[in-house]
Amino acid sequence: MSVTLHPAQPLEQLDQWDDFVEGRYREGKSEEEFRVYDAAATPGVAEFYRLNHENQTVAYVLEKEKQYFGLSKGMKTIWEAAEFLNTLVDDSDPDTDLTQIEHLLQTSEAMRRDNQPRWMVLTGFLHDLGKCLCLYGEPQWGVVGDTFPVGCAWSKDIVFPEYFAQNPDRNVPQYQTKYGIYEPNCGLENVHMSFGHDGYIAEVMKPYMPVEALYMLRFHSFYPWHRHGAYEHLANEQDRAMKEWVLKFNQYDLYSKGNAKPDMKQLKPFYDELFAEFLPEKVAW
Repeated sequence: MSVTLHPAQPLEQLDQWDDFVEGRYREGKSEEEFRVYDAAATPGVAEFYRLNHENQTVAYVLEKEKQYFGLSKGMKTIWEAAEFLNTLVDDSDPDTDLTQIEHLLQTSEAMRRDNQPRWMVLTGFLHDLGKCLCLYGEPQWGVVGDTFPVGCAWSKDIVFPEYFAQNPDRNVPQYQTKYGIYEPNCGLENVHMSFGHDGYIAEVMKPYMPVEALYMLRFHSFYPWHRHGAYEHLANEQDRAMKEWVLKFNQYDLYSKGNAKPDMKQLKPFYDELFAEFLPEKVAW
């Protein structure tokens, strides 16, 4: 089975968002340079964020958390989940070379070459598996994109902040205050983030992975926090200690893409052993 991403959708393929983020946060760019993204320069990405910012409300997020965080989509091995993600293809892009699994392996293999901890190598492989939400019928704007808290004032450091003008939560006074529905320094684990693949895969892996890995999974797209320092008033000491791990992870997530295809046959035994070290044979999704 393959899923065609309809041309009318804002992004022709999900990788466009990854490429946009990589360019925006390219190493060596100044703060002024990476803030240069506008609708004229990136119309597909701008339309994506318009939909995302208009629709990611408190009510929407709570509904999706209830729908997916109960992990009722069945039991799968990691390889089965990765093969399921592989059915997410863009039929309009015949030149796509790498499968979704190969993209995951590029990230994890870059970590492995740098002798990162084994749990981090596994995290590199796992981090995009939550994009299977597209295969459950979720729209792109509810699967990828920068993440941010809902239920409190939106930071100016969220990409395309002007698109929040049409979000219904703008009309709820409590949601427009600094702390909103939260307490000062309540901890990011107690904050409802905009819904997407990050939060979903973190829920899937919560029983099995160390806290550093869960931060990488849940917050790797929370750029306003880990790149710009926004929302520190909601963070606690654990969040601040974990931020360095999220930043370390993002260097591999953004900059590990290459042209060489990973050799699945050669790599599979290593990953079989790695999965067995941390995870049960089948995991609830």
